[in-house]
This record gives sequence, structure tokens and C-alpha cells, in this order.
Amino acid sequence: MVKTTVYLPDELETRLDAEAAATGVSKAELIRRGIAMLLDASDRPKHDAPLPVFHSGRSRTAQEMNDEIYDHIKQRSRRR
Repeated sequence: MVKTTVYLPDELETRLDAEAAATGVSKAELIRRGIAMLLDASDRPKHDAPLPVFHSGRSRTAQEMNDEIYDHIKQRSRRR
């Protein structure tokens, strides 16, 4: 999990404390559930569109691609 800080108005904090005490569920869990409910109800598409696929005509290994990127960066830094 990732820690996130959220600032709440006093009234919302009081209500959250009361709900956590009444249900025995931690405030953090209530916040996570609330965020999940909000996101699940969103009209936005659930998944991003897939990235386009490009065919270069030949396949390369990961090492070949890394070497090519490194060479390109080296060439660009020489120009400066």
C-alpha cells in the first residue's frame, strides 16, 4: 500500500470517527472503501485504451533496444 495524507474538514473527521467506532472498522479502511465506491461509480472508462503497436520490420532483443537507446542518448549529449 501507499501512504497518502488527506486533509478533512472537522465535521467530516467527527463523522468518520463515529462511523469507525460504531462499526469497528478503521478510519483508513472506511476511507479506502469510500474511494473505491466513488471510482467504481465513475462514468470514465475502467481501462485505458491500449497503446498502439508498431511493427519495425524486425524484432530486437531487450538488450539491443537498451543499447540503441543508450547510443541515442550519448549522441544527443555530444551535440550539446
